Amino acid sequence: MDLREMTVEQLEERKAAIGVEVDTEGADLNALEEEVRAIKEELERRAAEAAKKEEIRKAIAEGKVGEKITEQKVVEEKREMKTNDEVRASEAYINAFARYLVTEDATECRSLLTENVGGSVPVPTFVDEKVQTAWENNRILDRVRKTYLRGNLSTPFERVASDAVEHTEGSGAIDEETLKFGIVKATPKNIKKFVRLSDEDIAMGGRYLVDYVYDELIQKIMKKLADLVVNDIATASTSATSTAACVAQITSAPTVTAVSTAFANLSDEADDPVVIMNKLTYASFKQAQAQANFAIDPFEGLPVLFNNSLKAYSAASNGEVYAIVGDLKGVTVNYPEGEGIVTKYDDISEAEYDMVKIHGRQYAAHALTACGRFCNIKKGS
Repeated sequence: MDLREMTVEQLEERKAAIGVEVDTEGADLNALEEEVRAIKEELERRAAEAAKKEEIRKAIAEGKVGEKITEQKVVEEKREMKTNDEVRASEAYINAFARYLVTEDATECRSLLTENVGGSVPVPTFVDEKVQTAWENNRILDRVRKTYLRGNLSTPFERVASDAVEHTEGSGAIDEETLKFGIVKATPKNIKKFVRLSDEDIAMGGRYLVDYVYDELIQKIMKKLADLVVNDIATASTSATSTAACVAQITSAPTVTAVSTAFANLSDEADDPVVIMNKLTYASFKQAQAQANFAIDPFEGLPVLFNNSLKAYSAASNGEVYAIVGDLKGVTVNYPEGEGIVTKYDDISEAEYDMVKIHGRQYAAHALTACGRFCNIKKGS
């Protein structure tokens, strides 16, 4: 059947069938490729024809009969039908965004977008995907509780609370509950990183430049935020106050029972615990395991997350925390402006060296917001 005699549905079905036929042994791949090309051209021709018909109908409805309908108008109409996400995924927008990074002139980016966007110029969609993947791959930040509230974060937590009781019908009333709350307040701050670029770097342009800049900014900013989360836990007190949650604490060398002892100090609410430590400390625990003839897992089957902002056991001072056991849902990170990275171009401060800077920042607040979720392991004397 001639392609012009087929319906759009039949064309799409034939295109799908070709996708199966290419895997058939002895298939004429050149002929199938040519058929796919012809189907694509036919579908594009029909889309352009439909757009032109719609333009003519619109002209009639608006009383513009007789006005010449140009091919340019049809092209513009097709562009206007795209969503902002579709535009942001295009190479044209990626190239425009690369130029925006090093000029801060948003005119070209905004002219390509089909819907008005206030505030910051939206990044290309592949940058959104890169940021999201980076969050998911950061094993510490992926486990914390996340919020997206404007302004300061105020989180209540239980300092003291009575347990539930079993009550027999007709018996005396249960004692009135004892309940005391604390409130943790966390103020968002900017976490910043900048990338130096030479003229050669800028000349890369397009996707390569955007890729390079965001790879550098995202990883370093997320690493810093993860370090701050770990510090919130490691420096917490063993006693709760009206404004700060607490952690448990033990003193131990990296023995085969240190983690299990710390684990035993967690509350029932710590239902997804992990172990956090420096990689050198991990080696010390594995050495203890080897000395015990591998008869016991020193980590009790818990996932081990590495963070080198905690000192290794060998480098830690007496009384310093070198490992953490707990459930990271006991920490809250608030992103008032979302999880994206905001950039700013600086071609002044190092102009004499023919270098420019692109600053990246993440606006975030972080705090320990629950008691009983962590136990710190500190080095003894």
